[in-house]
Amino acid sequence: MTWVDGWPVVGGLPAEMPAPPWPLRPGAAPPVRDDFDLSDLAPRWISPRHRVAENCTTKERAGWLTLRAGGSSLDASDVTFLGRRQQHLSCRVRALIDPAEGRGGLAVRLDERHHYDIEAASGEVRVLARVGPLRTVVASRPAPAGPLVLGIEVAATEAVNDARTGPDSLAIGFEEPDGTFVALATLDGRYLSTETAGGFTGRVIGMYAAAGTVHFDWFDYRPLDG
Repeated sequence: MTWVDGWPVVGGLPAEMPAPPWPLRPGAAPPVRDDFDLSDLAPRWISPRHRVAENCTTKERAGWLTLRAGGSSLDASDVTFLGRRQQHLSCRVRALIDPAEGRGGLAVRLDERHHYDIEAASGEVRVLARVGPLRTVVASRPAPAGPLVLGIEVAATEAVNDARTGPDSLAIGFEEPDGTFVALATLDGRYLSTETAGGFTGRVIGMYAAAGTVHFDWFDYRPLDG
């Protein structure tokens, strides 16, 4: 741009532009595990609306993420939730939680009215589903005291036969001490899809606190596509 007689004049555009190098170099993939060893959270971690700093910190317990409850469940707009976007059609998520001081867990969240959760409290783990106006406990089971590995496995549907076929299924459960995954429930993913529930922001998978204080030692997100 140049100035002519006090007026801005935009320069001419070339008819041809140099092509970018191909193939484009992909950015570095984020690590599978976050051990919460850093004083600040990585940019991929997001929260709905706002994040209260004192309710979400890595500075209270070295090497752990500490979440303090805001709202009493993921149905509430002020719940303490920290998640990352689901970026792959199929993926596996694990997190080690210490619920000794509260109640919380893992969730796949579209919004306050559409989410699947696995929640741990002292001595119990349970799967909850919120779909529109309905909220129910899908399954529950006693759990040993102490830290527990919770898990969610998302598997894309290989063949979509009609509009009633979900884009995927979600196996929700926990790991036994020997690493065996115990699925307490397998739920249809279409109720957490924008085609069914509306919206446009997509799913977020992450950790939350529903009562008291819960601590997370690590969080794994592993893509399974291909």
